[in-house]
Parts: sequence; structure tokens; C-alpha cells
Amino acid sequence: MIEKYLSVAGECITQKIIEKSRFITASRHIENEEAARAFITDISKKYSDATHNCYAYIADIQGNFLRFSDDGEPSGTAGMPMLEVLKNKNLVQTAVVVTRYFGGVKLGAGGLVRAYSGCVAENLDAAQKVQYENCAELEISCGYSFADTAVRIFNESFAVLLNTDYADEVIYKVVVKKAEAENFAAAVTNKLNGNVKIKILREYFFSFKL
Repeated sequence: MIEKYLSVAGECITQKIIEKSRFITASRHIENEEAARAFITDISKKYSDATHNCYAYIADIQGNFLRFSDDGEPSGTAGMPMLEVLKNKNLVQTAVVVTRYFGGVKLGAGGLVRAYSGCVAENLDAAQKVQYENCAELEISCGYSFADTAVRIFNESFAVLLNTDYADEVIYKVVVKKAEAENFAAAVTNKLNGNVKIKILREYFFSFKL
């Protein structure tokens, strides 16, 4: 079972000129293959006058749903090298599109491979990376007199506070790494002298910025 995986956050766009050709690289976090295809369609429409819109993506966390396209470049010179960069950087649920406006100078097969792989590598280095880990979402309820202490515990333990409701008690929703959930709950109970109610709402993958 996968406990954690690496992806990008949001979208990142970079540009560079190589031998008079303009290369625009866009990467985005995608949850599934449908989202990847929608992203590729958006970029292709945005740069519909470009010479090529080549792409690669890994759409699932296991690395099984992967696709690539040379979009008219010589076979094996664009999409596959782009995909290899994603693999080498251990990024999943990530799609990348490289748009090329041909500048009149042919790069040759080796030059194209270096151009497309290099553009993707530079873009992904610039993109914000996030690590998704198997986490537990907890509901923590305590009296108002314990609220400041509870929040201080959350901050000290790197728990992520999602929401706060103010009713008869203060009700917090927090996310912690699944492996740390039991110790976290015990620590909160101990520091609040048992004046707290804690229950696990659900478990899922949650993103932590690197």
C-alpha cells in the first residue's frame, strides 16, 4: 500500500529560447486522466498557432496511467523524453505540456530530446512540490477555556487546522499523518487533562508543501 507520493502544486509556466525556437512549458497537478486531458486541451487551445504542443503525464499514484505525445515532432524526440523526466523526479498525478514555436533552425533528434527534456526538468525544478501522505482527519472538541492550549498543541505538533466551529464547545477539525494520529490524540488528551473529545472522521491523502 502506498503511504506517500510526490506531485506538483497548482500550475507552473516557464519559457526559454533554444536556437530561435520558443519553448513554453506548463505543468499542473492532476487527479486523474480526465483532468490531464482537459489540461492538455486547454494549453493546446491557448497556443493553437504553435508548431507543436507535446505532452506527457502520469495520472495515478501507482504510475500506471501514463501517456505521451510527440505532436508532429520526430518519433521519440519529445513526449517520451518528457515522460522520463517525470519518472526520474518521482512525480505522479502530474501533467506537462511543452509548446514549441519553430524559429527556423532544425535541432536534430538529439537536440530535440535535450530541448524537450531540459525544458521539462527546468519547469519542474521551479514548480512547487507537495508530498501527499496518508493522513487522518480528526474532530477535537473542548471547552473554551482550553481553546488556546489546544491550538498551541496543534502548532507544536505540525497538525493542520482545517476548520473551527464555535458552539457549546470549540470544535476543531485537524489533519495529522496517519502514523502519528494515535500519539497525537494521546498528547492532546494528556495536555488538556482529559477535558477533550476526539474522534477520527476519515482517512485520505493530504498534501504537505516541501
